[in-house]
Amino acid sequence: MEYQPSQKVKFATLELTKTIEQLAPRFKVLASGKDKAGEFYRKMFAGLFAYVTNRIPEITDSLYKIDDALRAGFGWDMGPFETWDALGVQQGLELMQAESKQPAAWVQEMLAAGHTSFYKVSEAGAKQYYDLESKSYQPIPGVENFIILDNLRATGKVLWKNAGASVHDLGDGVLGVEFHSKMNTLGSDVIQGLMKGVDMAEAGYRALVVGNDAPNFSAGANLALLYMYAIEQEFDEVNLMIKQFQNAMMRMRYSSIPVVTAPHGLSLGGGCEICLHADKVVASAETYMGLVEFGVGVIPAGGGTKEMTLRTAAKYEEGEPEFNLLRNTFVTVSTAKVSTSAAEAFDLGFLRRGDEIVVNSQRLIAQAKAEALDLADAGYTMPVQKTNIKVHGKGALGMFMSGVYAMKEGNYISEHDVKIANKLAYIMCGGDLSQPTEVSEQYLLDLEREAFLSLTGERKTLERIQSILTTGKPLRN
Repeated sequence: MEYQPSQKVKFATLELTKTIEQLAPRFKVLASGKDKAGEFYRKMFAGLFAYVTNRIPEITDSLYKIDDALRAGFGWDMGPFETWDALGVQQGLELMQAESKQPAAWVQEMLAAGHTSFYKVSEAGAKQYYDLESKSYQPIPGVENFIILDNLRATGKVLWKNAGASVHDLGDGVLGVEFHSKMNTLGSDVIQGLMKGVDMAEAGYRALVVGNDAPNFSAGANLALLYMYAIEQEFDEVNLMIKQFQNAMMRMRYSSIPVVTAPHGLSLGGGCEICLHADKVVASAETYMGLVEFGVGVIPAGGGTKEMTLRTAAKYEEGEPEFNLLRNTFVTVSTAKVSTSAAEAFDLGFLRRGDEIVVNSQRLIAQAKAEALDLADAGYTMPVQKTNIKVHGKGALGMFMSGVYAMKEGNYISEHDVKIANKLAYIMCGGDLSQPTEVSEQYLLDLEREAFLSLTGERKTLERIQSILTTGKPLRN
């Protein structure tokens, strides 16, 4: 009857699931655990499965509605019948018997009739559920036009894949590139997948969509790989890594087919840069987009700084003070601002006029495909690289450096923040030019890469990257 410090408990079963990226395969590991966690999950699954089978037809005639209700109302990623399918229906029955639980009679009847799962995917890629009344599989109403990549995978629509990305045939002459690395981070496998998708689309398809069904579009670059190269001072490898990513972005931007991205959830760093270089963005309403490289001690170098500078220069003709526009963009990037929604991403300049927002994230890829086809039908032609981007040189650079100095003197930022901010300003101003000048995209990309490389050689940058990798929290050193 006394207070005491809480103790963190670790279970071997839970530790085993940490290496499994997808949710569905985890359930078999959880149910087969030999410790208290495994016992807990077996009892929980047995009780849950018995309960939901006996609620049909009491609360609904269709099992998919129970799954829908628990996903929508309780935030589950998979409903109970989907979870049971992941375990295996027969295995679930054996688990229930061991716990003295009994399902409704219709489950045994379903298995006796040769139906071994509650859901299946049709040859057309549509998800179907087992209907108790007709004793057959029926399409789930309202999702006929959704494009679910797992369903396409089940029907053999994957045309190419590696460890980090897959290229799907979305139908109607449209290809889709899907990321499936951890947190959809952008490593060499994902870049290879992007390039392969563009090459395949140009060779015989009408358009390309970049999207996935994971919780997040992309958390950015593979920091662990970057840290490994930087700590070993393998700067040639870092340079090649950045150069490949820049080339992929420019290849995607200046391809002969329209490219549409479908971001959702976290779309940070490199994930944001992919969207910046698309012909059109169809974003989920819940999209958190931003160039966050400043927080790990570097600058956006996958074309992000270049593209934000280019977009700002395009507004100069609208009559607003040019230095003010450039300053606003500088503040957005240097403070690593992340939009709290897709709507705010328009205000921050990550989305532009013509991009779209979709409220139902399950419709995202289907809507992106429709927009890609509209661009193709309108007679899409390859855009021309910009060689006339206006930069302000010393005039704007002096403004930025004095502002950064004032922030440092006010103890708002550190010495290392000053170094990063000045390098960012140098790129956005086009370098130490004596007067406003027009430069090319490649000129700005080269400045980006040079600045990024120099910052990866800084001890404090390595400390920031290490902090993110080990604690998940940014370090302000």
